[in-house]
Amino acid sequence: MKIICIGRNYIDHAKELNNPVPDEPIFFMKPDSSIILNNRPFFLPAFSQEVHHEVEIVIKINRLGKSIENQFAHRYFKEIGLGIDFTARDLQRREAAEGKPWEIAKAFDGSAPISRFNTVDHYSDMTDISFRLDINGKTVQKGNTKDMIFSSEDIISYVSRFITLKIGDLIFTGTPAGVGPVAINDHLEGYIGDEKMLDFYVK
Repeated sequence: MKIICIGRNYIDHAKELNNPVPDEPIFFMKPDSSIILNNRPFFLPAFSQEVHHEVEIVIKINRLGKSIENQFAHRYFKEIGLGIDFTARDLQRREAAEGKPWEIAKAFDGSAPISRFNTVDHYSDMTDISFRLDINGKTVQKGNTKDMIFSSEDIISYVSRFITLKIGDLIFTGTPAGVGPVAINDHLEGYIGDEKMLDFYVK
């Protein structure tokens, strides 16, 4: 099982970090050791002084696929959930400035809390799903899949040109604007619509 993450997939988020809006999906990967399940706490790593939250819709691949055509991509996922792409922003800025890969800023242990998954028929329209992240009772990020630059189908088709997708693979589809730092004892609650999907603390 692998975790594929899409960067800069919401225009407002790209702009808030002064990044150009991409012409095609940008992706990077996280190892399975980054996953946190069952609302277990996230422990701030000692190597970063600025860890940011990035809430995202996550899709779960349900079929083996390579070079998938866009028109068939919807057949390759039947469940979605919510995840947090925790990012060591200070390390990311340093690595980007030096032209280095982002792995140490994105792929560290525990950097991907993931909720349970719901089947897609739980939602009336996959292209119009609202989601948000609250910290200590205040909404800090709010997004909707209708604002994605690249749809889930676009992402599946593009990524599968380079990497074979396997059953159980997870794709983080990008974060909306409002990313920011987390601190010890912060209480994070993530929602798809009005349904709470994540509820955990930073330690």
